[in-house]
Amino acid sequence: MNLIETSAVLDGDLPVAEFRAHLRLGTGFADDTSGDALLVRYLRAAIAAIEARTGKALMSRGFRLTLDRWRWADAQALPVAPVTAVSAVTLIDAAGDETVVDPARWRLVVDRHRPQILATGAVLPQVPTNGAVTVDFTAGFGAVWDAVPDDLREAVLLLAAQYYEGRTGGAPMPGTVAALTARWMPVRVTAGGHR
Repeated sequence: MNLIETSAVLDGDLPVAEFRAHLRLGTGFADDTSGDALLVRYLRAAIAAIEARTGKALMSRGFRLTLDRWRWADAQALPVAPVTAVSAVTLIDAAGDETVVDPARWRLVVDRHRPQILATGAVLPQVPTNGAVTVDFTAGFGAVWDAVPDDLREAVLLLAAQYYEGRTGGAPMPGTVAALTARWMPVRVTAGGHR
């Protein structure tokens, strides 16, 4: 399995002004924005940490999942949530030739923790021998920062502030951040034995 981002959140879409206010940095100076590059870096690091912990994409962007086989014959869980759309499922043969799968052969099951592609018939299309299948999808709570749930936004700001102040180093996730993200953690009740 290989998961890559096919689009990115732009720096201008990050809550830099909100983060600056959270840090209580001075305002009204000619160089108010001179430290914004550093603030963006800490915000991106905090977002990445929260996303890794929860398995959620906070802001919408594109992803491509590449597999050499389906997890189950009739279903494939997607590794990031919430998924808002699947744009294509593509089979790639050993020679590298691509075939887009008819969308009538699969459907997206939207789920807070574990979205899936399900076959509309008995099975998903067979992955070619020595080939692969790619699933292109969009995941995230929304295109703007305000679409992210309040508790996850606060967790990002708290963690980014700790990065800014240089207090986290190699320490585990701070308790307040862990508490804010707890309800977004993936639920694992079957140890992976059943979807």
